[in-house]
Amino acid sequence: MYLDYLSDLSIFKAVAEERSFTRAAVHFGISQSALSHRMRRLETQLGVRLLTRTTRNVAPTQAGERLLNTLVPALSKIDGELTSLNELRDRPSGTIRITTSKHAGQSILWPKLAKVLTDYPDVHVELSLDSGLADVVSDRFDAGVRLGEALEKDMIAIRISPDQRMAVVGAPSYFESHPLPQTPQDLAEHRCINQRRITSGGLYIWELEKNGREVRVRVDGQLVFNDDDMIVQAALDGGGLAFVMESYVNHPLAEGRLVRVLEDWCQPFAGYHLYYPSRYQPSAAFKLIVDTLRYRG
Repeated sequence: MYLDYLSDLSIFKAVAEERSFTRAAVHFGISQSALSHRMRRLETQLGVRLLTRTTRNVAPTQAGERLLNTLVPALSKIDGELTSLNELRDRPSGTIRITTSKHAGQSILWPKLAKVLTDYPDVHVELSLDSGLADVVSDRFDAGVRLGEALEKDMIAIRISPDQRMAVVGAPSYFESHPLPQTPQDLAEHRCINQRRITSGGLYIWELEKNGREVRVRVDGQLVFNDDDMIVQAALDGGGLAFVMESYVNHPLAEGRLVRVLEDWCQPFAGYHLYYPSRYQPSAAFKLIVDTLRYRG
């Protein structure tokens, strides 16, 4: 009942302002006869005539003028509130949970997110730094980040980084008593810092490639870590050779605190991708995060 009243009152306002049934009918996209019927219904329900009709003109009666003076600001306020609700619906808000490796979180996600999140205070981001490749569905994440070569099937994948490279590095102090390795096979004669894989529990096998030839090397040494920062620190302290993402060691390499070896055996590979289930219905906040992280070359 109240919705009918509101609709009919909007029609009355249009007729009174346009001073024409024809123009008001066009405005609402209905026939003139239907509009006239709605006006007669409103006047019958209110028990008062709102419009004076002549063959050439339509004008509000005294009661109509009084009602119009009330309707104009009231309907304007309602329109404003509805507009605000639409803006709220489209404004990015909510919490987005992403599982990612520490390296991707530090080097790719956070530098990009930090630039935009201050402009969207209603968007909250939770980054779970986990190299164990959590399941985004069962663990209730909105998305995950993996290297392109490790993506799951039935997922939408968005590239968020350029190609990546690994680097074999050691401290100058280490090479004072050890020769520079020339081939992957030479690594057997070196102290190497191993990485414990969180997912499998085993030690990471170093994967090297040159001219299409792939070599997998099981290295040995005194040290094993499950954290890249610790591996890099141990290499800086002369603990042995490390095999880590190139971006982890760019600065110490440039500063001469580390020496790179076997660079021609470290070929680029597919970079990081943001992935999520194909059946996922993205929110405005999620679309914002995707657009922010998307790699554009």
